Amino acid sequence: MIATAAGNLARLLPSRRDYSELPRSWRRDVLAGVTVGVVALPLALAFGISSGVGAAAGLITAVIAGLVAAVFGGSHVQVSGPTGAMAVVLAPIVMQHGLGSMALVTVLAGLIVLAAGVTGLGRAVTFIPWPVIEGFTLGIAAIIFLQQVPAALGTTSPAGERTLTAAWRIVTTADWSQAAKTLAVVAFVALLMIVLPRVHRSIPESLTAVIAATVLVVTLGIPVAAIGELPSHLPAPVLPHADVGALSDLIGAALAIAALAAIESLLSARVAATMAPTGPYDPDRELVGQGLASVASGVFGGMPATGAIARTAVNVRSGARTRLSAIVHSAVLLGVVYLATGPVAAIPLAALAGVLMVTSFRMIAGSTIRKILRSTRSDALTFVLTAVVTVCFDLIEAVEIGILVAAFFALRSVARRSSVVREELPGPQRPGDEEIALLRLDGAMFFGVAERISTAIVDAEHHRTSVVIIRMSQMGMLDATGANTLAQICAELEGRGITVIIKGVRPEHTALLANVGVFESLRHEHHLVDTLEEAIEHARTHVSSQPG
Repeated sequence: MIATAAGNLARLLPSRRDYSELPRSWRRDVLAGVTVGVVALPLALAFGISSGVGAAAGLITAVIAGLVAAVFGGSHVQVSGPTGAMAVVLAPIVMQHGLGSMALVTVLAGLIVLAAGVTGLGRAVTFIPWPVIEGFTLGIAAIIFLQQVPAALGTTSPAGERTLTAAWRIVTTADWSQAAKTLAVVAFVALLMIVLPRVHRSIPESLTAVIAATVLVVTLGIPVAAIGELPSHLPAPVLPHADVGALSDLIGAALAIAALAAIESLLSARVAATMAPTGPYDPDRELVGQGLASVASGVFGGMPATGAIARTAVNVRSGARTRLSAIVHSAVLLGVVYLATGPVAAIPLAALAGVLMVTSFRMIAGSTIRKILRSTRSDALTFVLTAVVTVCFDLIEAVEIGILVAAFFALRSVARRSSVVREELPGPQRPGDEEIALLRLDGAMFFGVAERISTAIVDAEHHRTSVVIIRMSQMGMLDATGANTLAQICAELEGRGITVIIKGVRPEHTALLANVGVFESLRHEHHLVDTLEEAIEHARTHVSSQPG
């Protein structure tokens, strides 16, 4: 047992195997890391501002969390940092609890994610249905776009309002003379981001667009808001102050952040594993790495981090094969902190808003949406409902509601495929065979279908029934409710003087049927048989022994 525990712990820690490909791929890894660092810079600044914690916190998060997650995470090519989904969750928390609470919330969320990884909860993300994931992504993309409306129109978002209502209020009350200037910057950035990839795919369109917009604004003296002063070095690590009152107020927010961080990171790592020829990822170790990354980010004054699918995809497409690329990405951003904070401070907020607006549209795959909407009505409804709840209410509630709705439709589908079929006895008919009911249970017998099966068996149309044979070899799923219903059926039939014979119990169902008393309800232990021939022969002996 100790050896097993030690082996599991070793699996969650860095090892030399993480860099086994480094001698053959270090050049590609370095180049990919530089490329991702260039792409990540405007996104880190924009997501920091969008979340309410500031551009500096976004940059610090990309540096610190990106490095820690690269070393301790479970994916060889995952790139971590601030993301749009996390910015959406953080914005109302910052508004409600204040900026000073962010360090404590970030550390708490990191510890929760770390505990989830250590206890082996990493594989739970595989239970989230595809329509829920895509609906959640669509909702996040819509919120990211709506959050940029204030900056795009040269104003600020009203405090305490939901994103959708705030965006609508700003649009309807905007000063269009001032908004025209910021909208021009947004349009210029969006145009460059669309056109530049068509010119050459290797051009970092977001960074190039932001630089061009900044030069244009400074040269022409356009009066628009800029990022402002940024720190020229990393802050010293400081443990956040915590008291009992603060912990009780913030634990709910930390749980929501941790849930989102785990879901987004594992989904991103799963996608990366399908894109890169680097082998599978370890979901539990990925949670450990992301938890440690958020803890470190909070200690340095950053925000919670997750795996970033956009930056990870750029990393893979750039040829990354080991964790060195994500480490180089953090080193590039660290160089910006120490060498280029002056020019970065002059970036217009409208330019970053343009980057995020284009990014939000790129998060939405039209082909994926069409596939879901054309699949089944239940999947389409789950997808739409998850997206609507994400935009109008809450992200975590959206995932919970989406999973519950998908589970309901899945159970309904299984229940519809479950049935009780009365079969004719095989072979030549003998006198008394009309008193034998041969019933086959198909599909599943669980709480969603057990009552219907009970009605079908007990209320059979054949009134002169002396023996009931229940065939269970075709039954794939059985839960405690279904087994208990079967025990009640057997007891009721036996109480009416009808002999029950059970045929073909599958090995995985034996213990459950025994524990709920199904076998005890039978009149004799010989009424539990393995073959149909044996069951029919035994049933005929009972019929022939009945008084005329």
